[in-house]
Amino acid sequence: MPASPKVRGPYLDAFRTIAGRIADALADVPKRSLPVAMYVAGGAALHFYTGARISEDIDAVFSRRVVLPEDLDVAYRDADGRARLLYFDRQYNDTYGLLHESAHDDAVSLALEGVDSRVLDVRLLTPIDLAVSKIARLSDQDREDIAALARAGLVKPGVLRRRAEEALGGYVGDVARVRTSIDIACRIVEDAAPAPRKGSRR
Repeated sequence: MPASPKVRGPYLDAFRTIAGRIADALADVPKRSLPVAMYVAGGAALHFYTGARISEDIDAVFSRRVVLPEDLDVAYRDADGRARLLYFDRQYNDTYGLLHESAHDDAVSLALEGVDSRVLDVRLLTPIDLAVSKIARLSDQDREDIAALARAGLVKPGVLRRRAEEALGGYVGDVARVRTSIDIACRIVEDAAPAPRKGSRR
């Protein structure tokens, strides 16, 4: 079942506008090629799950090669009246980050009013795959994003380690640094996660 966005208000409206413009650009695509899936990662996905930081860009890839329209930025005012800009990051790709081979298959379809999912199926990486995707770089912002997912009870250290190590199995090269980052990410989750209920497993 599609998920309903937990974030409301101006950000959702701006995101929906951009998704709608992409969907409109697919209007003449043969039905046999539809739907096109749009897999959303980064701060946009994080915001939908947790309400944490408002990202200025949308990091996403598609299930097919898409000729994007030009006008993929929206100026809006947030709930506090502050002027903001949301834009689609045309430079983003998930080739070099850590990503489980099933991440796209497991992504959660996001129901957006006015965007026909039979044309553009907007999907969020699951919280665990979103956390995994932040491990390879593990910048200060990535660390805080992983902590935000943990504080929301969406990621557990044991599950994160398993998913990240499974993802790492598909990579070649010197992965020692990434293994260290997996250890760090799991400690971040342990420190940030709410106290487990009696009888629950981490």
